Amino acid sequence: MIHELPLERRTLHGHFSRELAPILTVDPGDTIAFGCPNAGWYLDRDDRFEPRDAELDDGHALVGPVAVRGARAGETLAVTIAEVVPAGWGVTFGRDARLDWTLEDGIGRDEAGRSVELRPFLGVLGMPPPEAGRHPTGPPRLSGGNIDCKELVAGSTLFLPIPVDGALFSAGDGHAAQGDGELSGTAIECPVARAVLRLELRDDLELRSPVARLDGAWLAFGFDEDLDLAAEQAAATILDLMQRELGIERDEALALSSVIVDLRVTQIVNGVKGVHAVLRDDAMR
Repeated sequence: MIHELPLERRTLHGHFSRELAPILTVDPGDTIAFGCPNAGWYLDRDDRFEPRDAELDDGHALVGPVAVRGARAGETLAVTIAEVVPAGWGVTFGRDARLDWTLEDGIGRDEAGRSVELRPFLGVLGMPPPEAGRHPTGPPRLSGGNIDCKELVAGSTLFLPIPVDGALFSAGDGHAAQGDGELSGTAIECPVARAVLRLELRDDLELRSPVARLDGAWLAFGFDEDLDLAAEQAAATILDLMQRELGIERDEALALSSVIVDLRVTQIVNGVKGVHAVLRDDAMR
């Protein structure tokens, strides 16, 4: 079943909290479709979504939370990204610079005439921490959030450890294009005209940190304020995957990982840094 979520005040929020009431409860396997403002709550270049609460809505503009019927803490939520369509404009900020982009036909063009190929994705996909209270949308967590991974385009599936009963999943933060690292702190930040996500439950997949399945590869994520520790977490999770997918012992997986696994910096700008380990299907025959 597809649930169309309207873009209105009741469907948007700017923080994570297990106390937020769900805007909708869906069955496992259902699909949600929605549009949303950009991370700064802008619908177009000059029109910011209102009304907003200065404290509760000081983070990314997120759609949700959506509860998944039967979801239990400790299980895994599978989020399959079917479609992400950016609106017609985006913006990127540097320390003392601003790039305004026109987005059309899969190409972004800035005011200087430079063009880039678009690979749109949602920067924020996640659930609230298990602790009570209000939590910022900025840092990524084990339950997802502001992951900012440019690989999570349409066709990919993100697997997230569920922190609270019901899951309480939220999404937003449209990125029309981004490089690994997100060096300036922003991608091409854009509103999303339409995103389509399928939500499923997995009780047979235990995760120490999020993983994703792409076309031809597995990703494993690590998050920490210390980039080295983020890398260690991503490495530990990709070794878990190698043990499961290849049927080998951990010491052998570690040795093999030096040959067939790539470590990449997801982003370094969200307070908590991100690293993703990449295991391609064709890395070994």
